[in-house]
Amino acid sequence: MTVVLWLLGGSLFMGGLSLAVFLWSLRNGQYEDLEGAANRILFEPDGPEAGVVTLPPPRRPAGPPQSPRVATPE
Repeated sequence: MTVVLWLLGGSLFMGGLSLAVFLWSLRNGQYEDLEGAANRILFEPDGPEAGVVTLPPPRRPAGPPQSPRVATPE
């Protein structure tokens, strides 16, 4: 029976904590601009002029190519 009380108290504590974090995020304006990020992803131009950095292709290791190891049945 004491386990049920501990679980009930823990769940109430976690619910209260999550409610407090949600209210904190509301007060700090986390939900002010819900469409801005979606519009920026869809409507900003791609390429170097938009600040997109393109990376060169990865270099191959030096030396002869290694053959993959194949498991042989015993």
